[in-house]
Amino acid sequence: MHQVSLRKIAHSLRVENGAQRSMMDGLMISSPWFGFAVALGIGLLIGLERERSKGLGAGRRAAGIRTFALLALLGAVASHLGKEVLAIVLLGVIMLAGFSYRRDHGDDPGMTTEVGLLVTPLLGAVAMADTSLAAALGTAVAVLFAAKVSLHGFVTRILTATEVTDGLVFAVATLIVWPQLPDRYIGPFAALNPHSLWFLVILMMAIGACGHAAARAMGARFGLPLTGLASGFVSSTATIGVMAALVKRAPASMNAAVAGAVFSTLATFIQLSVLLAALSRATLLLLAPALAAGAVVAALYALAFALRGGREEVAAEPGRAFSLGTALGLAALIAVMLIGSAALRAWAGEAGVMAGALVAGFADAHSPVISIASLVAGMKLAPSEAVLPILTAVTSNTVSKLVMARGVGSQGFLLRIAPGVVAPVAAAWAVALALG
Repeated sequence: MHQVSLRKIAHSLRVENGAQRSMMDGLMISSPWFGFAVALGIGLLIGLERERSKGLGAGRRAAGIRTFALLALLGAVASHLGKEVLAIVLLGVIMLAGFSYRRDHGDDPGMTTEVGLLVTPLLGAVAMADTSLAAALGTAVAVLFAAKVSLHGFVTRILTATEVTDGLVFAVATLIVWPQLPDRYIGPFAALNPHSLWFLVILMMAIGACGHAAARAMGARFGLPLTGLASGFVSSTATIGVMAALVKRAPASMNAAVAGAVFSTLATFIQLSVLLAALSRATLLLLAPALAAGAVVAALYALAFALRGGREEVAAEPGRAFSLGTALGLAALIAVMLIGSAALRAWAGEAGVMAGALVAGFADAHSPVISIASLVAGMKLAPSEAVLPILTAVTSNTVSKLVMARGVGSQGFLLRIAPGVVAPVAAAWAVALALG
């Protein structure tokens, strides 16, 4: 009895002490002193970089580590005293920045330090309300200051005018056009979603830009295969379309582009394995040998073309990052396939899982696999009954890849890529049937 009572008392004391410590920690973090400390840290961080870059001697710039630390504290104190005081302080800082610019700019019209003088007290004020946000923003400001040489060199010496234009086109397509499109199914058989189709346009422009950047950074031999593997986790069909268009524009990149396209098929097998592992491990255990066989065949074929690319190394030219026309054409081709799939579904109905997987696979291999694995997880389908429908979806998706390769690219690209996308699927079927 006494031992039990003592244990209860000790437990109560531990709980009470823990609650008191948590309360003290909360009070410490919410205390104005913590905000002042964060503001001072932000000022010191920004001022540290400005001190190193302001120069030495009589011609050095005015603002350094002490100035920025004091400005951050000034903003925090002004915010603590009230909005009116903060407004007066900011007005005074604007005047200070103006005097600094007139004194120091000389032949250099840059205003980076003067803008920093305005931002720092604002960050100090933010620190009094949200220390995490203020700390993150202050770090970002310091990084921007420190990256001056790298950023200027990248913009002026590496980026071309055409690439800047492509970046603006991508921004318009992503930030202006895409949000305005309706996110609902319309058109024949209610098969087309404008919002989703335009996302494909954005996706293909992004894949093209990543491939362009990787090719310029590492050369086509290594850049395109890596881009294909990474982009394949998003959309292997779109990746193959982008690679086909690249070869049509630059035939010398054939081997590297074929390797990238087939690596995207390898990514498909890897991603299907991950999806099955998350949704139905029983199905994965049955399909693992087949998926592994397909992945190995795809990897070997892609590596063969990647290594062959060394004999005809292609120097990436600073041309266009992507082709908007090609992206629109790819989206139109996918729209046609979606309408065809919807028509086939309307004709065949939803009588069987196999027919549904066949139809859905023309548009995307992941959706039918997720649906079938979900049926297995819900005990509406046996794992053994899911093997053939999943492989059927992968097969019909392979047909879409071949159509994409020929519709956008050349016959030579199709002839080279066909074994790389057909053989892995054939290997998967062979292993599945042999073990089934």
